[in-house]
Amino acid sequence: MEKIQSEKMTGTSMDISAENRSRLKQLFPAVFTETKNDKGELVESIDFEKLKAELGTFSDLFESRRERYGMDWPGKKEALRLIQTPSAATLKPCREESVNFDTTENLYIEGDNLEVLKLLQKSYYGKVKMIYIDPPYNTGKEFIYPDNYTESLETYLEFAGLIDGDGKKFSTNTASEGRFHTKWLNMMYPRLYLARNMLRNDGVIFISIDDNEVNNLRKMCDEIFGEENFVGNISVINNLKGRNDSKNIATCHEYLLIYAKQNFISNGLPLTDEQRSAFDKLDTNGNKYQLRDLRKRGRPDRREDRPNMYFPIYFNEKTKKCSLIPDVNSIKILPLRGDDSDGRWRWGKDRVEANLSILEPKYSTVSGRWGVEHRVYLNPSLNPVVEDEEDNEYDDVERSSKSKSFWMGGELSTDVGRRQFKNLFETGIFDYPKSVDFINKMLYMGSVSDDIILDFFSGSATTAHSILDLNKQDGGNRKFIMVQLPEPCDENSEAFKAGYKTIAEIGKERIRRVIKKLNSEDAEKEDSKQGIIFDNEEGSVLQDRGFKVFKLDKSNFRQWQSLDPSTSPEQIIEQLELHKDHIGQKSTQEDLLYEILLKAGFTPTEKIETKTIAGKTVYSVAEGALLLCLEDAVTKELIDKIAEVEPMQFICLDSAFHGNDQLKANAVQTFAARNMEKEKHNQIIFKTV
Repeated sequence: MEKIQSEKMTGTSMDISAENRSRLKQLFPAVFTETKNDKGELVESIDFEKLKAELGTFSDLFESRRERYGMDWPGKKEALRLIQTPSAATLKPCREESVNFDTTENLYIEGDNLEVLKLLQKSYYGKVKMIYIDPPYNTGKEFIYPDNYTESLETYLEFAGLIDGDGKKFSTNTASEGRFHTKWLNMMYPRLYLARNMLRNDGVIFISIDDNEVNNLRKMCDEIFGEENFVGNISVINNLKGRNDSKNIATCHEYLLIYAKQNFISNGLPLTDEQRSAFDKLDTNGNKYQLRDLRKRGRPDRREDRPNMYFPIYFNEKTKKCSLIPDVNSIKILPLRGDDSDGRWRWGKDRVEANLSILEPKYSTVSGRWGVEHRVYLNPSLNPVVEDEEDNEYDDVERSSKSKSFWMGGELSTDVGRRQFKNLFETGIFDYPKSVDFINKMLYMGSVSDDIILDFFSGSATTAHSILDLNKQDGGNRKFIMVQLPEPCDENSEAFKAGYKTIAEIGKERIRRVIKKLNSEDAEKEDSKQGIIFDNEEGSVLQDRGFKVFKLDKSNFRQWQSLDPSTSPEQIIEQLELHKDHIGQKSTQEDLLYEILLKAGFTPTEKIETKTIAGKTVYSVAEGALLLCLEDAVTKELIDKIAEVEPMQFICLDSAFHGNDQLKANAVQTFAARNMEKEKHNQIIFKTV
């Protein structure tokens, strides 16, 4: 009898190269074929000649030439290989350091951000709306990062003191090293590549940087995100006094590089008090508005530039109404330029016709002719919108203004950032934190109410502080994912003296204090419960004031170590013995639960319920989409009940069958029989781990 097997769940993070091949296969299935490898086995391969034919005139891209435009540096190939190497690590939950662990959708992850980004690929692929990072600036001082292509997890575990080692440390980078720029590029490239995968199609990334690496960063981002997706490079004036540590010029600014996915549209920035004061008129309902000229000013403003935007508007002085159709009492108004030549309106006929009620013709005694102005309301909901508009210059200016290429203001300064930090800690234990107001400007531009924001160089967690603060201001419910290396604080630092051993400890404590502060401010409100703000009528969560803490660690499941020919029989037997029970002795059920969630593609913030089915404890994830049993024994009754419930996936421990191949075969057949009765897209996936 042929042995039937369940699908074995992979113990690693997403295989990036396999995912890329899968996407290529969806686009060009004909280019995939089969060839024999060196062992004579049939393997899938790509016919590059067919691919060149599919791409047509772009086939020159495949030509190998000595001279080509691009960016290269020593170690780039290894950085690419590192991206394609799946992680076998996990994220272990830490309830005691969290706030509202069971209800929050915010994450704080302590660990090497490269490994963490790999682990988050399956769960957050294409789900993050905005990323902000403030990476090491490569100023010539030491900064710590993992520079190990083959043992990044082991290096991290030794660095964090989670395992004993032979003194391995993360490498440092100083200006005296010959690979000064190279090491920084090798650190940044794989992280940015993985971050891009997590962005939504309308997502955006903001990166703070200074003069040392801004040019290299721009070229690297052109390659990763696409030169066509460059949004801007904003100069941020954050120190008007200037920094006198440079030789000839006191630097007053840093840069903010912005790249986006193809569907990104900026929300703009909030109106300033000066801009708001320009809305100096009131309609009959008391709504504020201002008037703007409907005639296009500034090039291209001629009739021949947009012929369809040259047409008459008729105004009846008696009724004070505009129309596109003349009557005996109407005045004909044309968009004439200052020299009386034909100009054009800003809007086409359809938009003018839809907005006749907000047009206000005006006679100029200077020019001796009529013109047309239109109302722009301060409240954007009062402004009619027509989708066929050809000239969108003024769209949405009522609620926001377009960002300039430089930001300036005292609220953006590092002094303000330091003061905001001290207001929480009563001491300045963190150097040069970013200003909350600075982060808020980016959040306003790049996110709305329920978006996910990621910061994988989170430092003192200013980004989390800003998100919680802005959510209170506008009633939003943005979620954050903070990732920070537990970089040790110097023993002589104020932070260490205050009891904070690592930067990660400072970040977590800052978020706790922000939550406590916001809850205290809302203490008098009746709708405040356990740090989460609820809607009184529906009971739904509006604001999430909590965060789950996870820590990077080695997998809860023992990984099979590859053996070389020199391995002794005793060593082989020893490894086989270890894999009889492949679960680590210190691993809890909750540790296993969250590792399986991540590697099954579910977020660690999914709603989890505990149920009893056929006498066994079963975890129901995402309202039953995944059922997970971690009991050390499964039964036929459990399998039958699970099949009746019909989840999308059912996962249990492989060891729970205790070597009973008949029971496992029956389980596979039970789900197979159920799937035959169901539609193709509703199949139950059965896996063991």
